[in-house]
Amino acid sequence: MPIYQKLTFYALLVVSAFLVFAPAIIALSMSFMSNQEIMMGNWLPSSLTLDNYVHVLENSRLLHFFINSLIVSLVIMLGQLTLSSLSAYAFVFINFKGRDLLFFIFIATMMVPFEASIIPNFQTIRDLGWMNTYSGLTIPFFAMAFGTFLLRQSFKQIPKELKEASEIAGIGDWKFFLTVVLPMAKSSIVTLGVYGFLTSWNMYLWPLLATTDDTTRTVQIGLRQLQSQEQLNDWGMIMAGAIIVVLPTLILLFLGQKKLQQGLAEGALK
Repeated sequence: MPIYQKLTFYALLVVSAFLVFAPAIIALSMSFMSNQEIMMGNWLPSSLTLDNYVHVLENSRLLHFFINSLIVSLVIMLGQLTLSSLSAYAFVFINFKGRDLLFFIFIATMMVPFEASIIPNFQTIRDLGWMNTYSGLTIPFFAMAFGTFLLRQSFKQIPKELKEASEIAGIGDWKFFLTVVLPMAKSSIVTLGVYGFLTSWNMYLWPLLATTDDTTRTVQIGLRQLQSQEQLNDWGMIMAGAIIVVLPTLILLFLGQKKLQQGLAEGALK
C-alpha cells in the first residue's frame, strides 16, 4: 500500500475515533468542572478536582446501585453461560428424536422482541413474589437463544471422534463437557460472557418495572435519579456519575478485547 494511502487511512481512523469518543471525552471533562463553569459554556476545567466524584458518592446512593448492577450482571452472565453451554452441548452431542426441529423452534424465539415478553414476565415474577428481588431481575434472562446458537456453532467444530473416544474410555457426558468441550470453546464462551454482562449492565426498562424501591434497583436507574434529586441539575455531578457507571464496561472491553476479537472471528468463519 502506497504511503499516501496509509496516511489517508490512519487519518480517517483518527477522525472516526475522535467522533466516536467525543461524547465520552466531553463528559469526562465536565465531570471535573463546577456547575458554574458548565453553565458558562467552558470546554475545559479551570482546575482538576474530584469534588464531583466525592459528592456523587457521598450524597447519592449510586454506589449502592452500582453494587446491585454488578451482582445482577454477573448472575445473569453466569446463568446464560451455564444454560447456553448445556443446551448447546445437548443439541450437538446428544442424539434424540426431533433434535433439529426443536433447535429451529428454539432459535425462532430470537425473532420475538423483548417488549413482547415484558408483560408475561412481569406477571410471572409478581405471582412468584419476586418483585424487588435479585431473582426477579436475573432469572427471566437466563434462557438465551442467541447464546445457545453461538455455542452450538462452536461446539460443532469439535471432532466427533473425540466424543467417540471418550465413550470408549468410559468418560461420561458431564466429564467430557467440562474437560474437553468447554476448554476448546473458550473464545466463544468469553465472547458470550462479555456480551451478556454488557447487555445486563445497560438494562433500564426491566429493572424499572421489576423494582418499586431502591433496595435492588440498578445503577442505570440511580443515574437517572441524579437528574431529579435537585431542582437545578448539577451537571458536573451527573457527568461524574456517568463516568463511574461506564468504567466497568470499558475495563471489561479492554481486558477481554483479544478474546472478543477471536470469538467474533471464529463466529464469522463458522
